[in-house]
Amino acid sequence: MTTGPSSSLQLPSFLHGTFRSVQQKTRREGLRCGEQYREAGTFSLPQRMLEVPPGEVVMAHEVVDFQRERPAWRLYMVSHVMVALSEPPQNPFPVRNSYEVLCRETAWGALFFATTHMGPVSAERTAKRLQAVLRFWETLQSARYLFKNPRVAHSLEELMQVSCGWAMDAWCPLGDASVRMRLEVAAERMARATREDCIEAIFREMPRALAHADQLTHRHVVADPAFQRERLTTLDEWSFERVSGACTADLIWLLHLWDRELGRQ
Repeated sequence: MTTGPSSSLQLPSFLHGTFRSVQQKTRREGLRCGEQYREAGTFSLPQRMLEVPPGEVVMAHEVVDFQRERPAWRLYMVSHVMVALSEPPQNPFPVRNSYEVLCRETAWGALFFATTHMGPVSAERTAKRLQAVLRFWETLQSARYLFKNPRVAHSLEELMQVSCGWAMDAWCPLGDASVRMRLEVAAERMARATREDCIEAIFREMPRALAHADQLTHRHVVADPAFQRERLTTLDEWSFERVSGACTADLIWLLHLWDRELGRQ
């Protein structure tokens, strides 16, 4: 089911309120969705939607949520729905994947999954997430967003830059183009990327990952491009899929994995 673009951003009612009320409502929504999935293998979109007044602020990251008694738009708490809907006895991965597919057909779901980077952040999945945001671009521009700095309310372009800059740098290193254009090019390239394309994107993002990878015992080895290429070409399918999008956090995970492997040799 595709809701299609709208002139103003709407969020599910369970994402608005105090932190405690949203926490309760998102858990109920997750349990509802989980039960529906167990019974029918499908989900239904939330029925009660609220319009976000133009220019109002939406919290897109939990680190900025300090005034928890204040009613606010808490987009990041879709993650609480994800936790509740996949509670045992369900296997969390199929149900979360299915929920993401449904939510990407909405403006709020597209933005949540594009900016939250719930893993694995493969090239294929990231392409779908960015394409979803691009479909709702005009609608999402109507609000402002708090991400990691509680004092700075971002435009949509600024939000995508701070949350998905890694994707643009790795897949569309054209600094003079607009954010929207770079996202379009990055998504297109990710969608049709070969394994070698992914490796080249990883190399473009690897310096940033190395700069943020602390406590590497064998840094001089794992930082060697020849070592990196040899290891990347021999990664198993699951591990390569996990890092194929060149997300900085996933590359840091990979560097630490290699470092531990070297320590066991």
